[in-house]
Amino acid sequence: MHSTAFCFACVARLLFDPTSVVDPVNKFDVATRGRLSPLRRLGAFALAEPVLSILVAAFVALQICAPRTWSTLPALVDWQTVMTLAGLLILTKALEYSGFLTWVAHRLVHRIRSERTLAFLLVAFAALLSTVVTNDVALFVVVPLVLSLHRLTPLPLKRLVIVIALSVNAGSVLTPLGNPQNLFLWQLSGASFGRFVASLAPLCALLMALLFVLAALLFKPKPLDLTIDVERHPVDRALAGVAAILFVAFVLLADTHRAGIALAGVAIGFLIWRAQIVLKIDWLLLLIFVLMFIVLRSAAALPWIHHALENLGLQMPLRAYAAGAILSQGISNVPAAIVLAGFTHDWRALAFGVSVGGFGFAIGSLANLIAVRLSGEQGVWLPFHLISIPFWAIAVFGGGLVLYFF
Repeated sequence: MHSTAFCFACVARLLFDPTSVVDPVNKFDVATRGRLSPLRRLGAFALAEPVLSILVAAFVALQICAPRTWSTLPALVDWQTVMTLAGLLILTKALEYSGFLTWVAHRLVHRIRSERTLAFLLVAFAALLSTVVTNDVALFVVVPLVLSLHRLTPLPLKRLVIVIALSVNAGSVLTPLGNPQNLFLWQLSGASFGRFVASLAPLCALLMALLFVLAALLFKPKPLDLTIDVERHPVDRALAGVAAILFVAFVLLADTHRAGIALAGVAIGFLIWRAQIVLKIDWLLLLIFVLMFIVLRSAAALPWIHHALENLGLQMPLRAYAAGAILSQGISNVPAAIVLAGFTHDWRALAFGVSVGGFGFAIGSLANLIAVRLSGEQGVWLPFHLISIPFWAIAVFGGGLVLYFF
C-alpha cells in the first residue's frame, strides 16, 4: 500500500525485476558484486532505484543553484506525515505476514459463478482493502489472487488487472490511510479522521459507481467455477488480532496528532515481539518521502516557479482541483499534492484533484505501475490507457460537479 497505495521503491524495483521486490544492493550475488567497479555499482543502484536517484540528483542540483543551509532542510519535511506513514507500513506489514488478507480473498471468490460477478467482487474488495491498508498493499494481495485463479481457469487477465488498478485508486480516495497524498493532506489540513472521510465520500461514491458501470461493460456473465481453489491459506491469528487492535489505536492517536507516540509504541512493541516485521518494511520509501518534501518544496520556493504557481489562482477551489488533476498526469499525484499544497488553503479541492489525477496516464498513480508489473503480462499498456484515459476525463468532469455542488 502498494500507492503506493501510488509504494515508490517497490515500483522502481518492479519496473526492472517484476518477480521480486528486494534490496537493490543485494540483487547481485557476492561474486557479481565483487566484479563490479564502484561506478558500475552506482549505476546499477540508479537503475534499480530511479525515483530515489532522480530525487538525489535534483537535490544536488538545487543545492548548487539555490543552496540552503543544512540546518533549514528538516523544517521542509512534514514529520507528522512521515511518522504516520512509518507506523502504517509496520502495521500493514504485520497484516501481510499474518496471512489474513490472502485467506479472506480466497474465501470470497469461492462464491463466484460468473466473470462479471468476479469483476464486481474484485472491484469492491480491492477498493475496500485500499481504504485500510493503502492502495499498493491492496494490489499485493489482489493481483496475486487473480493470478492464482487464472492458473485454475482461463480469465480475462489484462482487463481484470486494469480494473483492479483503477479500483485501488478509487477506493483509496475515501480515507487518510488509502494513499500517501491523502495521508499528507490529512495531516496538513488538521481535519479529524471523520471529517476527512465525510469530505471525500461523495467523490469516492462517484468513482466507485463509474467503476461498476465500467466492469459491467468490460465483462460478460460467462459461467465460472472457482470451487476448485482448494489450496490452504494458514492465518497467524495472534498476529492478525494484535495488528488489527493496534491499527485502530494508531489511527486514533494519529487523529489527535500524536503520531510520534503511536509510532514509538508500535515500533518498540513489534521489535520486541516480531522484529522481522519492523526490519522488513520499505525503509527506502520513507527516505524517498523525506527527500520528496525537501526537493519539491525547495523547487516550489524558486522565484520563477513560485511566481508561476501563484498566478494560477489556486485559492479558487475549481482551479486547485484542475491543477491537481492535470499536474498529476505529468509528475504523479503524490508530488503534485506536495507542490500545490503551499498555494491553496482548500485541501478538499486539492484532494479531489490529485485523486482523479491517479487515473489517465499510468504515471498519474504509481499504483498503476505496480498493478501492471505484478501481472507479468505483456501488452497491457495500450489497453490500460485506452480504458484509463477516458475514465480520467469522465472522472475529472464528474468530480468537478461533485466539488461544486457538494
